[in-house]
Amino acid sequence: MAGSKVWSLMGLASTVVATVVARKALTTTWKVATGKKPPVNAAHPDVSVGEAVAWATASGVAVGLARMLASRKAAEYYRKSTGHLPANLEDVEV
Repeated sequence: MAGSKVWSLMGLASTVVATVVARKALTTTWKVATGKKPPVNAAHPDVSVGEAVAWATASGVAVGLARMLASRKAAEYYRKSTGHLPANLEDVEV
């Protein structure tokens, strides 16, 4: 039971940190590339459709990749620390 709680905390912490880092990096990249801040709300009618689609695509890909990579690193660390994968990953066929 303690292992699953540790894994839950590790997984949550790693994905939160990865999401924050990815957002900051993407925001900086967007500012450098476009010269302006990214849209706060892509659904706002004053944001062009092209800009909204570009921001939604870029942020979705960046955050999704960051979370996946962070989860993989956390699972690797967990396996090195405990000698096995977390329960929710042991049953997965690859």
